[in-house]
Amino acid sequence: MPAEVRLIGLAGIGEVEEGDDVAGLILEAAAEQKTPIEEGDVLVITQKIVSKAEGRVVRLRDVQPSTIAASLSQGSNRDPRHTEIILRESRRIVRMERGNIISETHHGFNCANAGVDASNVPGDDSVALLPVDPDASAEAVRQAVRAALGVNVAVIVSDTFGRPWREGATNVAIGVAGMDPMADYVGREDCYGQVMRTTVIAVADELAAAAELVTGKVDGVPAVVIKGYGTGAPDLGRARGARALIRPPERDMFR
Repeated sequence: MPAEVRLIGLAGIGEVEEGDDVAGLILEAAAEQKTPIEEGDVLVITQKIVSKAEGRVVRLRDVQPSTIAASLSQGSNRDPRHTEIILRESRRIVRMERGNIISETHHGFNCANAGVDASNVPGDDSVALLPVDPDASAEAVRQAVRAALGVNVAVIVSDTFGRPWREGATNVAIGVAGMDPMADYVGREDCYGQVMRTTVIAVADELAAAAELVTGKVDGVPAVVIKGYGTGAPDLGRARGARALIRPPERDMFR
């Protein structure tokens, strides 16, 4: 692992709208503040700007809530139309209690409200959905950066998830390109010669979480350049995307 990792927020990107070129906005912001994007850097991009650019914003006025959505919204502060969108974005409801919904998205993520979120979306009548394919979104940015600058970078699309058994939320990787999202230590010896049997570290999640210290939630910094992690040239055989982080049902002791 590197002795030092630097995180540099990219300010000045501004409000992103449907059809905007996310990679172009990032490159422009980096050039404006004189932050070079170099070989082996990791770009962490918040999910919200990706969703906005890809048209994954829904107006509640266009949604007709179902009977079940209206029923589930009783006793909560959530608009039934918002609940209806959550149900549409879910392939399985994991848990519901006191108006809270934990669901499994069509991607396989287990999170609150299927990732449907009204924060950092203009107006009071719209919500943002997760990208349809966050790994593909990350790969598109990676390819665009390579075409523009001739360098290989890794790209992470991040979002904020809550965690079972622990208070507070943290950022995780929902899309990954150009790097293995996990560092596998199985079979290696530790400092005392003990062979590690199960240690696999979700490095993409760790990078996403670190980037949130720079992006914040209300600071208008939707992208971060991470220098020093040292992904090197991407091994496409190991660049499995964020879906590799989803534990399969047969190995999930809590399902």
